[in-house]
Amino acid sequence: MTSNIGSPSGPTQLSATSPYLTGRAFAMRFTSTPRGARLARRLVAVRLDEWGVPYGSAAHEGVVLVAAELAANAVRHGHVPGRDFHLSLRVTEAPRPVARVEVSDTRAERLPLRRHGHPGETDPSEGGRGLLLVGGLAQRWGWHPRPGAPGKTVWAECLLDVGTE
Repeated sequence: MTSNIGSPSGPTQLSATSPYLTGRAFAMRFTSTPRGARLARRLVAVRLDEWGVPYGSAAHEGVVLVAAELAANAVRHGHVPGRDFHLSLRVTEAPRPVARVEVSDTRAERLPLRRHGHPGETDPSEGGRGLLLVGGLAQRWGWHPRPGAPGKTVWAECLLDVGTE
Protein backbone atom coordinates (compact mmCIF):
# COMPACT_ATOMS: atom_id res chain seq x y z
CA MET A 1 0.00 0.00 0.00
CA THR A 2 1.34 3.42 -0.80
CA SER A 3 0.63 6.62 0.96
CA ASN A 4 0.97 10.19 -0.25
CA ILE A 5 2.69 11.81 2.69
CA GLY A 6 3.79 14.95 0.89
CA SER A 7 5.03 17.89 2.87
CA PRO A 8 3.33 18.61 6.18
CA SER A 9 0.88 21.42 5.67
CA GLY A 10 -2.56 22.30 6.81
CA PRO A 11 -4.52 24.69 8.98
CA THR A 12 -2.67 26.12 11.93
CA GLN A 13 -5.68 25.97 14.27
CA LEU A 14 -8.39 23.44 14.95
CA SER A 15 -11.84 24.71 14.22
CA ALA A 16 -15.14 23.22 15.32
CA THR A 17 -16.34 23.58 11.73
CA SER A 18 -13.12 22.31 10.14
CA PRO A 19 -13.82 20.13 7.10
CA TYR A 20 -10.59 18.28 7.89
CA LEU A 21 -12.11 16.57 10.92
CA THR A 22 -15.07 14.99 9.18
CA GLY A 23 -14.80 11.21 9.00
CA ARG A 24 -11.13 10.84 8.10
CA ALA A 25 -9.54 7.36 8.10
CA PHE A 26 -6.10 5.92 7.48
CA ALA A 27 -5.06 2.27 7.69
CA MET A 28 -1.88 0.46 6.78
CA ARG A 29 0.05 -2.73 7.49
CA PHE A 30 3.62 -2.35 8.79
CA THR A 31 6.53 -4.71 9.32
CA SER A 32 6.74 -5.85 12.91
CA THR A 33 10.11 -4.15 13.47
CA PRO A 34 11.24 -0.96 15.21
CA ARG A 35 11.52 0.61 11.75
CA GLY A 36 7.88 -0.29 11.02
CA ALA A 37 6.80 1.26 14.34
CA ARG A 38 8.69 4.49 13.54
CA LEU A 39 7.10 4.68 10.09
CA ALA A 40 3.63 4.17 11.61
CA ARG A 41 4.25 7.03 14.06
CA ARG A 42 5.46 9.36 11.31
CA LEU A 43 2.50 8.60 9.03
CA VAL A 44 0.03 9.21 11.86
CA ALA A 45 1.70 12.58 12.48
CA VAL A 46 1.48 13.56 8.81
CA ARG A 47 -2.16 12.45 8.48
CA LEU A 48 -3.27 14.36 11.57
CA ASP A 49 -1.63 17.53 10.27
CA GLU A 50 -3.25 17.06 6.85
CA TRP A 51 -6.62 16.64 8.55
CA GLY A 52 -6.39 19.88 10.53
CA VAL A 53 -4.75 18.72 13.76
CA PRO A 54 -1.53 20.75 13.44
CA TYR A 55 2.00 19.79 14.38
CA GLY A 56 2.94 21.15 17.80
CA SER A 57 -0.60 21.17 19.17
CA ALA A 58 -1.30 19.21 22.35
CA ALA A 59 -3.90 17.11 20.52
CA HIS A 60 -1.44 16.21 17.74
CA GLU A 61 1.38 15.32 20.13
CA GLY A 62 -0.93 13.23 22.34
CA VAL A 63 -2.38 11.16 19.50
CA VAL A 64 1.06 10.63 17.94
CA LEU A 65 2.48 9.46 21.28
CA VAL A 66 -0.43 7.05 21.78
CA ALA A 67 0.05 5.66 18.25
CA ALA A 68 3.80 5.33 18.85
CA GLU A 69 3.30 3.43 22.12
CA LEU A 70 0.71 1.06 20.65
CA ALA A 71 2.89 0.37 17.59
CA ALA A 72 5.98 -0.17 19.77
CA ASN A 73 4.01 -2.60 21.95
CA ALA A 74 2.87 -4.53 18.88
CA VAL A 75 6.50 -4.90 17.83
CA ARG A 76 7.90 -5.68 21.27
CA HIS A 77 5.13 -7.80 22.78
CA GLY A 78 2.98 -8.89 19.83
CA HIS A 79 5.66 -9.87 17.33
CA VAL A 80 5.27 -13.18 15.54
CA PRO A 81 8.05 -13.90 13.01
CA GLY A 82 6.86 -13.26 9.47
CA ARG A 83 3.72 -11.40 10.58
CA ASP A 84 3.04 -7.68 10.28
CA PHE A 85 1.01 -5.39 12.51
CA HIS A 86 -1.86 -3.24 11.30
CA LEU A 87 -2.57 0.34 12.38
CA SER A 88 -5.70 2.33 11.72
CA LEU A 89 -6.48 5.93 12.60
CA ARG A 90 -9.94 7.48 12.44
CA VAL A 91 -11.00 11.00 13.31
CA THR A 92 -14.69 11.59 13.92
CA GLU A 93 -16.68 14.62 15.02
CA ALA A 94 -19.76 13.36 16.80
CA PRO A 95 -20.45 14.33 19.49
CA ARG A 96 -16.93 15.81 19.95
CA PRO A 97 -13.83 15.39 17.77
CA VAL A 98 -12.08 12.15 18.69
CA ALA A 99 -9.09 10.33 17.21
CA ARG A 100 -9.23 6.54 17.52
CA VAL A 101 -6.01 4.59 17.06
CA GLU A 102 -6.17 0.80 16.65
CA VAL A 103 -3.15 -1.48 16.40
CA SER A 104 -3.59 -5.18 15.66
CA ASP A 105 -0.97 -7.90 16.01
CA THR A 106 -1.11 -11.67 15.65
CA ARG A 107 -0.03 -12.74 19.13
CA ALA A 108 -3.15 -13.62 21.10
CA GLU A 109 -1.51 -15.00 24.26
CA ARG A 110 0.22 -11.73 25.28
CA LEU A 111 -2.58 -9.47 26.43
CA PRO A 112 -2.24 -5.85 27.62
CA LEU A 113 -2.69 -5.33 31.35
CA ARG A 114 -4.11 -2.29 33.06
CA ARG A 115 -1.60 -1.19 35.67
CA HIS A 116 -2.10 1.35 38.38
CA GLY A 117 0.77 3.12 40.08
CA HIS A 118 4.35 3.15 38.88
CA PRO A 119 6.08 0.53 36.74
CA GLY A 120 8.19 -1.85 38.77
CA GLU A 121 6.00 -1.66 41.89
CA THR A 122 4.07 -4.82 41.03
CA ASP A 123 6.07 -6.10 38.07
CA PRO A 124 9.86 -6.22 38.21
CA SER A 125 10.22 -6.49 34.43
CA GLU A 126 11.97 -3.71 32.55
CA GLY A 127 9.73 -1.08 30.96
CA GLY A 128 6.00 -1.05 31.49
CA ARG A 129 5.37 2.65 31.02
CA GLY A 130 3.78 2.55 27.57
CA LEU A 131 0.24 1.68 28.59
CA LEU A 132 0.47 4.03 31.58
CA LEU A 133 1.20 6.82 29.08
CA VAL A 134 -1.65 5.67 26.87
CA GLY A 135 -3.98 5.59 29.88
CA GLY A 136 -2.92 9.12 30.83
CA LEU A 137 -3.37 10.60 27.35
CA ALA A 138 -6.43 8.73 26.06
CA GLN A 139 -9.97 9.21 27.32
CA ARG A 140 -10.48 5.45 26.95
CA TRP A 141 -8.47 2.47 25.82
CA GLY A 142 -8.88 -1.27 25.70
CA TRP A 143 -8.40 -4.36 23.60
CA HIS A 144 -10.41 -7.09 21.91
CA PRO A 145 -9.61 -10.28 20.00
CA ARG A 146 -9.11 -9.76 16.27
CA PRO A 147 -12.30 -10.82 14.50
CA GLY A 148 -11.70 -13.71 12.12
CA ALA A 149 -7.94 -13.83 12.70
CA PRO A 150 -5.50 -14.78 15.43
CA GLY A 151 -4.28 -12.00 17.68
CA LYS A 152 -5.67 -8.90 19.30
CA THR A 153 -6.43 -5.25 18.62
CA VAL A 154 -5.45 -2.62 21.17
CA TRP A 155 -7.29 0.69 20.75
CA ALA A 156 -7.29 4.13 22.31
CA GLU A 157 -9.50 7.18 21.85
CA CYS A 158 -8.11 10.69 22.32
CA LEU A 159 -10.29 13.77 22.52
CA LEU A 160 -9.25 16.51 20.11
CA ASP A 161 -9.75 19.66 22.18
CA VAL A 162 -11.19 21.99 19.58
CA GLY A 163 -10.85 25.64 20.46
CA THR A 164 -8.44 25.09 23.36
CA GLU A 165 -5.24 24.77 21.35
